[in-house]
Amino acid sequence: MLKERRQAAQTVADALFAAENAIDAAITTTASLAALMPTARQGAHLSALIGQDALMAAIETMQALGAARERIVTTHKHLSTAQHDIGLSAVAFGDGSEKPPTPLVGRLTVAA
Repeated sequence: MLKERRQAAQTVADALFAAENAIDAAITTTASLAALMPTARQGAHLSALIGQDALMAAIETMQALGAARERIVTTHKHLSTAQHDIGLSAVAFGDGSEKPPTPLVGRLTVAA
């Protein structure tokens, strides 16, 4: 049973890391595009009015990607909790990157 849980957790972890990497790549690519547009416009000696709508759309896309990244990070945190819940706290998934400490979850009670 432990083997099946570990395999399931690894499959989910692989998909999570792929999603995180895809979002980061989209952010990087979109940021490059947004940075390029004003430079290209200036290089072509075009009015600031040219391409303004496209630039704003790219900026709005960056905002949406930032929100998507925030949600995938929240997903990651919830999956870390699930990892603990199914008894796999001691198992490391991923590339070994340092992760910030997980805050303690639970209830405090007054001791006598």
